[in-house]
Amino acid sequence: MESGSFVANVAKDLGLEVGKLAARGARLVSEGNKLHFRLHRKTGDLFVKEKLDRESLCGKVDPCVLHFEIVLVEPLQSFRAEVRVFDINDNAPVFLNKKPLLKIPESTPMGSRFPLQSAQDLDVGLNSLQNYSLSANPYFHLHTRFRSHGPKYAELVLDKPLDREEQPEINLTITAVDGGSPPKSGIAHIRVEVLDVNDHVPQFSRLVYRAQVRENSANGSLVATVTATDLDEGSNKEITYSVAQNPEIILQTFQIDSETGEVRLRGPLDFEAIETYDIDIQATDGGGLSAHSKVLVEVVDVNDNPPEITVSSVSSPLPEDSPVQTVVALFSIRDRDIRVGGKITCFLKEDLPFAVKPTFRNSYSLVTDRGLDREEVSGYNITLVAMDTGPPTLSSETVIEVLISDINDNPPVFQEDSYILTVRENNSPAVFIGKVHAVDQDLGENAQVTYSLLPPKSGDLSVFAYISINSDNGKLYALRTMDYEAIQDFQFVVKATDGGFLSLSSQVTVRVVVLDDNDNRPMILYPLQNGTLPCNDLVPKSAEVGYLVTKVVAVDGDSGQNSWLSYHLLKATDPGLFSVQQQNGEIRTLRHVSERDPMMQKLIILVQDHGQPALSTTASLNILLVDGFSEPYLQFQESFKHPTRVNPSTKYLVISLAVLSFLFLLSVTLIFIIHICQKIKYREKFTVQEHLYDDCNFPNNLVQGGPSGSMSQPCPYEMCSATGTGNSEFRFLKRFMPNFPFPHSTGEVKTEAGSSLPPDSDRNRSWGSEGHAQVSDDYM
Repeated sequence: MESGSFVANVAKDLGLEVGKLAARGARLVSEGNKLHFRLHRKTGDLFVKEKLDRESLCGKVDPCVLHFEIVLVEPLQSFRAEVRVFDINDNAPVFLNKKPLLKIPESTPMGSRFPLQSAQDLDVGLNSLQNYSLSANPYFHLHTRFRSHGPKYAELVLDKPLDREEQPEINLTITAVDGGSPPKSGIAHIRVEVLDVNDHVPQFSRLVYRAQVRENSANGSLVATVTATDLDEGSNKEITYSVAQNPEIILQTFQIDSETGEVRLRGPLDFEAIETYDIDIQATDGGGLSAHSKVLVEVVDVNDNPPEITVSSVSSPLPEDSPVQTVVALFSIRDRDIRVGGKITCFLKEDLPFAVKPTFRNSYSLVTDRGLDREEVSGYNITLVAMDTGPPTLSSETVIEVLISDINDNPPVFQEDSYILTVRENNSPAVFIGKVHAVDQDLGENAQVTYSLLPPKSGDLSVFAYISINSDNGKLYALRTMDYEAIQDFQFVVKATDGGFLSLSSQVTVRVVVLDDNDNRPMILYPLQNGTLPCNDLVPKSAEVGYLVTKVVAVDGDSGQNSWLSYHLLKATDPGLFSVQQQNGEIRTLRHVSERDPMMQKLIILVQDHGQPALSTTASLNILLVDGFSEPYLQFQESFKHPTRVNPSTKYLVISLAVLSFLFLLSVTLIFIIHICQKIKYREKFTVQEHLYDDCNFPNNLVQGGPSGSMSQPCPYEMCSATGTGNSEFRFLKRFMPNFPFPHSTGEVKTEAGSSLPPDSDRNRSWGSEGHAQVSDDYM
């Protein structure tokens, strides 16, 4: 931008009316010795004073920012301003050596690399050096590499064996291109001289040498010593060291002894400018073979720059009745050795009624500290001292001539917009859970902060039963033991008040999150574990492998991983007959039921959560292996082989269990009513004569089994519960048939074979009332 170009409107940015800048004597103060901008006080416009060169102002530093202050008087006030200078592509890449010479033996193996000198581009970012290209040739291609610090550099990679007799010299052109729009480029002409065979290449003792040098080291100081050896004899064994293929800044700063390999300082070091150097070292023997190594030099910062005091504005004279804390002067302190200089201390050399007050980063104000009396002292020469902590300790002084000046104007500011604290449930009462901290930029009592809890707007004071705060340091304590299942989080407001005469305050919201502990065991919802009667499930002996017997349902009052449940078969009458799905608690058959399997199978299921430590509970259930079911019951069981996906929510589990319980009770009631009706019906219907049948055939109202063993017609059974039994088992015996009287005078009943049974025979008794099928109360 040319001189006089518009930059910004300062009055608009500061929120001042047009003309206020002129009325208050606005002026610009630069941190350096030169001011690059000018201010039009009437309009508030900021203009470029002279054409800017980013490369001379900031070098390789990006972003390039120029700092200055806008100072207003009446009353005295200053504002920090920054202007960023953006780079344009006004510099093309340049090779310092435009005609480099490479001597390469003809026996050099393919794939060998030869570093080339880096091109220099003063621009930064995309406008800086981006890539290299090589003219077309059959022998070499180009490989671009990066330095840890410094520009990119290129290496020639040998693609085809060299033959000095065929072509003793090869001419190449390398082009360096930056990323500007349009891009700029620079070229260098490389001459490759093919040498006769030299058997051995020099070998460095290390691939990378590392060294540390203090920035105040004198010229000629030893940095590092590189060593290379060559197994050849005669002149081919003589090694020469060089640092030719390096950027210009390295060549100006370092030098190497060509015979000893000692790398020494050639120019001054400045840690504030460059912190590390990456030096390429080349060792060449007498036959022209060369090897390369690196020396990484780390510049060690020393405290060699004293703090610099820059006074930007002085208000003088002051009336003697000026209140305390009136601003007298504004100044800033800069220490270039910020890393090793330590903390900067600013103070007055003499005991005067003034004090130094920090305003913002590296900026201070000189204010009155006590009352002033002009008749006693008419003026002061105030010596400001800025001192770092070294080592060694350096300081600087400046004198401000004033005639006297001096308030609580900063509220406490919390370090965070809001706080989120955590406390684990089952905590001990009065445990420390966190801290809020507010900072007041004032001094003395004005900076002392007192903390308190504000009551909620709703008037609910229950938060005071949970939380207490230390009014001095803002530490928060939990007054009672938290229960995650009762309360997961709550929030409240903390007020910070400073200690000024007219106190200022600020507020912040604090949210306390209760963390869950694994303190709840899994609870079995199904099967019910009421401690009196175990739960029974029926399994037909014809069940297929994978038959769904039942499902264990459990919930855990905890959350997250603590509520993840897994199901395990802890104990079983026959562990190889049933399995439990670990994820959903489904109990299925592992194999076919055999005749040797006990009719009563007892399972104990372990339900375990994933907490640390894990908690568990067990569920026991009895499984009865039966010969078969009626067709409706089998269809009912078949419907559970492909259950629908159940929402794991406790709400839906409870609803499902309630529905199942209702259906179960309804079924039991219907079975009981049917049983009573059938019993009354058969007692009225059958008489001794009606039950006599010819040739010992069964009556028509008694059904026969089908060919497959299943019941093809409805078949009545009678059920009864054994009074006082505790095992609640149920047994399937024979079909219900009345105890028929004997029709013949002999008291015998003839069978189909013509044989007769005596009245008191066991076969006749098997059809008596004791032959009724018995079903436990639990099944009903």
